[in-house]
Amino acid sequence: MSRERRQGMVEADHPRLSITRQCQVLGLARSTWYHRPQGEKAVNLDLMRLIDAQFLETPFYGSRQMQRHLKNQGLLVGRTRVRRLMRKMGLMAIYQKPRTSVPHPEHRIYPYLLRGLRIDHPDQVWCADITYVPMKRGFLYLAAIMGWYSRAVLSWRLSNTMDAAFCVDALEEAMNRYGVPGIFNTDQGSQFTGLEFTQTLKEAGASISMDGKGRWMDNVFIERLWRSVKWECIYLRELENGSQARQALDDWFRFYNEQRPHTVCDGRRPMEVYRDGQRASKAA
Repeated sequence: MSRERRQGMVEADHPRLSITRQCQVLGLARSTWYHRPQGEKAVNLDLMRLIDAQFLETPFYGSRQMQRHLKNQGLLVGRTRVRRLMRKMGLMAIYQKPRTSVPHPEHRIYPYLLRGLRIDHPDQVWCADITYVPMKRGFLYLAAIMGWYSRAVLSWRLSNTMDAAFCVDALEEAMNRYGVPGIFNTDQGSQFTGLEFTQTLKEAGASISMDGKGRWMDNVFIERLWRSVKWECIYLRELENGSQARQALDDWFRFYNEQRPHTVCDGRRPMEVYRDGQRASKAA
């Protein structure tokens, strides 16, 4: 069970157990429950929004190039600061790096299973990814589950941390609503390589596929989704808080699935393609 979930189980007004005892039972440090992270300053939130918008255009920019871009915009920001903000947003430049560390033994990297595979029916392949969502006074992380065949968004979740729990919640909701995919593809982010996420897939009977390190093209469909959701939803609004972000995204994903024509689907709507494909599969 993730730390976030365990923290949520602590009851401040429990009738019999003190907070200290509850933390002991749940395997939490007492200081962990009391800690309240400090939010970013307004100037950093503005920088993060600019960095995020530029990264959509140039995903090969690392902190050095991003610092130069900001300088060209008249913003003198140190590279260390840019690097810290990019890490907080989960942004990593797309290029091959030497392997300088060995993954944790519980975080197995699975092979990429989609090369040369013909994807011709719903639930054959699903994928997932995480992106950064800016708000006026903070930011959130957005995880989405997408079907490759139809490009339909099957579930999504917002979180204020990069913990794996909200990714697992999105995965469980998608499987409860639509069944189990044959293959589930992600990048090598720790939320997806961790035991909590991979075990959920294994127990459901799905095969696990992971992109090559630094190969964003292996999961290109959901990368294109992020471009659409940001330019068509997030950047058109000044989101005040999580409630507004959740409502805006709920409206947009409903529009995307049920109304927005998709070029790759010959102008049809993603959920229309998904349902038609399911009916065809059952008829066959």
